[in-house]
Amino acid sequence: QVQLVESGGGLVQPGGSLRLSCAVSGIIFNDYGMGWYRQTPGKQREFVAAMGSGEARSYADSVKGRFTISRDNAKNMVYLQMNNLKPEDTAVYYCNAHRFVQNYWGQGTQVTVSS
Repeated sequence: QVQLVESGGGLVQPGGSLRLSCAVSGIIFNDYGMGWYRQTPGKQREFVAAMGSGEARSYADSVKGRFTISRDNAKNMVYLQMNNLKPEDTAVYYCNAHRFVQNYWGQGTQVTVSS
């Protein structure tokens, strides 16, 4: 059974930081690309960041220079370091594992940026 479990969300003031974590089980972790997406009510889920099994990373323009995705292949973990958070970053953040046509999602973790 494939499981992706996010943690680390919460309430933070503008300009603050959060680190999201995603624990992955049930797949051969090194074979999968990993990513983070986010969704707000009434909008489609949008891409935030992704990386393959190597070091290549990609980011949405809206988070470049503020967010960093990383993975620990020994621990089957993926992280999203979020700095200089803005109110428009408020969303439910989802962890994603993808390989060819396979796509797995976590249950999401809420991030709220507000003063």
